[in-house]
Amino acid sequence: MYTGVNAILARPRIITIVALGILIAAAWAWILGGAAMGHGAPPDEATMGGMVMEPSASWSIDRLAIVFSMWWTMMVAMMLPSAAPTILLYERVARNVPQGRTPAVAGFLCGYLLAWGLFSAIATLMQFWLTRWALIAPLTMASQSHRLSGMLLIAAGAYQLSPLKSACLRHCQNPAAFLSRHYRDGTFGALRMGALHGAICVGCCWLLMALLFVAGVMNVVWVALLTIIVASEKLLPLDRVISVIVGLACLLGGGLMLWP
Repeated sequence: MYTGVNAILARPRIITIVALGILIAAAWAWILGGAAMGHGAPPDEATMGGMVMEPSASWSIDRLAIVFSMWWTMMVAMMLPSAAPTILLYERVARNVPQGRTPAVAGFLCGYLLAWGLFSAIATLMQFWLTRWALIAPLTMASQSHRLSGMLLIAAGAYQLSPLKSACLRHCQNPAAFLSRHYRDGTFGALRMGALHGAICVGCCWLLMALLFVAGVMNVVWVALLTIIVASEKLLPLDRVISVIVGLACLLGGGLMLWP
């Protein structure tokens, strides 16, 4: 038994794959559990990850923390599947340097998640203000303004076709080039690289994530669709085709919403 355990522990790649799988599965379980508990809830209650939220309640520190945890968990569920190949490639590279063992891979992962944690904090503040301005419904956390929905769709569509989106996507699609250019030894170097890669991913997908305000922040179908779009953009060898198609669809949908 101990021989088998030691053999597994001696394979950092297996540990990395298992850890990523557990993180992704736990995040999706949290999302699905929260959506299931929210289904059929009384009209004066909303549920996020099993925690009851009253729309009439003030936005206390506790509530901000809950909303932040919701956003960050969703980002883990949505972004880690498409980031996994880069993390696994980093693990392979890190094995060939003296400091490059599992702690360095953990540092890379933590840096990546911290970048999305910062995005989640900004999204939490945006949700706070949009709720205060009665632009999104407190129960569904979805836009109740055609103008807001249309503007978000048009902004996302325009960004999908922009040079900045293209530049960020190139980095995400070429992890070997990214690692070759930015590689640093040690845990701190791994943390820095992970944060940089996460920042590039945020730059690639932030307006797509903002579309959660259109259909509902905890809308599982919308979350799954955006996850598939992001993974397809980064992992399929179709260059900019998917980005362009999604961008044109967003522009069309936004234009229809804003049509007088």
